[in-house]
Amino acid sequence: MSKAVSALNGQSHTGFATVTEAGLKGMVTLRADLDSKALAKGLKALGLKVPAQRAIVTEGARSVAWMSPDELLVLCGYEEAAQVTADLEQALAKEHALVTNVSDARAMFTVSGAKGDEVLMKLCPIDFETLEAGEMRRSRAAQVAAAVWRSGPEELSVICFRSVAGYMMGLLEVSSRKGGEIY
Repeated sequence: MSKAVSALNGQSHTGFATVTEAGLKGMVTLRADLDSKALAKGLKALGLKVPAQRAIVTEGARSVAWMSPDELLVLCGYEEAAQVTADLEQALAKEHALVTNVSDARAMFTVSGAKGDEVLMKLCPIDFETLEAGEMRRSRAAQVAAAVWRSGPEELSVICFRSVAGYMMGLLEVSSRKGGEIY
C-alpha cells in the first residue's frame, strides 16, 4: 500500500503573510437533517456538537463546520478520519444521511500573520472586517470554490479541492507578495 501524501507536501511561502499547505488533514463530509437527534448523539460521541449556521466549532483537535442547511464538515486527524466516518455512519444508520471521508479529495491552507486578511481580500468576495472567530464562509478564491475561517489569532484557514491545490497555492503566494496582483 502506498503512503498518503498531501497535495503539496507542506509547501509554504512567506511574503507579507505566510501561506502554508497544511499537510494531511482528516475531513469527513456529512449530509443529513442537522436537527436529527441521532446526528447530535453521533457528534457528541466525538466530542463535538452541531454548529450554528455559518459556524465552525472546535473541541481539542477536532472541528465541525456548518457548510449548508444539510451539510457539515468534520475536521480531524488524517489517521482517524476512517474511524470518524465509521462512527458517524453507525450513529446515522437509521437516518437518511450520507457520510463520506473526503480527506484525499481536499487540500487545506493556512494564511498567517498580521496582514493575512489582505491576502484573501484580494481573492475572495468576503468582508473580512466582519468575519468573526468561529465563523465559516463558503465562497470563491479567484475561480476556486473555497471555505474560509479564522482558525487562530492572526490565522485564516482555507479548504479547496485537492485537484486545484497547486493553483490555489499560486494564488495565495502571489497575493501575499508586496504589491502582488492577481490577473
